[in-house]
Amino acid sequence: MIIKPFRGIRPPKELVEKVESRPYDVLDSEEARAEAGDNEMSLYHIIKPEIDFPVGTSEYDPRVYERAAENFQKFQNRGWLLQDDKENYYIYAQTMNGKTQYGLVIGAYVEDYMQQRIKKHELTRRDKEEDRMKHVRVNNANIEPVFFAYPDNEVLNDLIMRYARTTPEYDFVAPIDGFRHQFWVIADEADIKTVTEEFRKMPALYIADGHHRSAAAALVGAEKAGQNPNHRGDEEYNYFMAVAFQASQLTVLDYNRVVKDLNGLTSEQFLDALRRNFTVEDKGTEIYKPQHLHEFSLYLDGHWFALNAKPGTYDDHDPIGVLDVDISSRLILDEILKIGDLRSSNRIDFVGGLRGLAELKRRVDSGEMRAALALYPVSMQQIMDIADTGNIMPPKATWFEPKLRSGLVIHKLS
Repeated sequence: MIIKPFRGIRPPKELVEKVESRPYDVLDSEEARAEAGDNEMSLYHIIKPEIDFPVGTSEYDPRVYERAAENFQKFQNRGWLLQDDKENYYIYAQTMNGKTQYGLVIGAYVEDYMQQRIKKHELTRRDKEEDRMKHVRVNNANIEPVFFAYPDNEVLNDLIMRYARTTPEYDFVAPIDGFRHQFWVIADEADIKTVTEEFRKMPALYIADGHHRSAAAALVGAEKAGQNPNHRGDEEYNYFMAVAFQASQLTVLDYNRVVKDLNGLTSEQFLDALRRNFTVEDKGTEIYKPQHLHEFSLYLDGHWFALNAKPGTYDDHDPIGVLDVDISSRLILDEILKIGDLRSSNRIDFVGGLRGLAELKRRVDSGEMRAALALYPVSMQQIMDIADTGNIMPPKATWFEPKLRSGLVIHKLS
């Protein structure tokens, strides 16, 4: 893998908590408007600039993209964002529930993405890609990073731990999620060389989260190469910003399902239909979480049920067929409930595991939903196996937490 350090654009230490924000795609315009409040330094003015316009203004309005670029320039003019005077790598650590994961902030190589050495496990939608491409183009920068995983590496781990024992550049607890975020600068030339060389030995990197951002960043880089008659291959636009974490440190949470109806079946008929492919056990009224792969928790009529997939209903040697998201989609959602396309059906919704199973119970008990299905989380190894075999995960299969905060560092394309 080819990577490089870059001259990050980032807030002065005393302003980082004013500038930093959640990523653009985890909240809507009104939530961003409320979180930004009267804080003119909030990064939402760059990544969700529709908040500068009257309520109801489309985030895809051409004026909104232009405002993003104006605000990015304003932040730099006013000293809320400053560019480092040399090329560095950076370390970004996140602590959730007492567990810390350490990422390296790098410039990833566009050509590695194009040649599928940076591997994906999700399909992307062209309209979402185009939105992010416009944002990258107008700002001539990757404002927000992509989230990568890399195979565990002892040399890099030792280097990171050496920095982790020093005082971080940034250290704060984010107001919304309550997670701790820390940030160090790797300016030492010997350490920079080590990071570059260790990545060079890796056969692949894996996109954990941010498939649309990855695609947009790489496509704009390739576009700029095509437009430059003097293109050499070492220009800054040949790289895009990513935070790469050791695979074993990452937390993949369950991504659960709630459905609005039982496709005309009574509860008893639905449970009978499930018994064809699952053993069904009533666990009572206390919340029951799946204990292992191929076990599901169903919440229906105030009761939790354990559903265990019967042997023969899945293929342990098929990287897709072994996944619980595939088993539940095939044998429950499609076969019994006739919900075929998870991306477009309005009869189903998805709940990230951070909200817990109490959120599933709440949505069913309120009458909004008829039943809920909790899944055992996918492992990082499963994700990497799928990417390595060129397969694509079923929709809504992975939920990574904590999310990367935006605004700690920005990468300019020139």
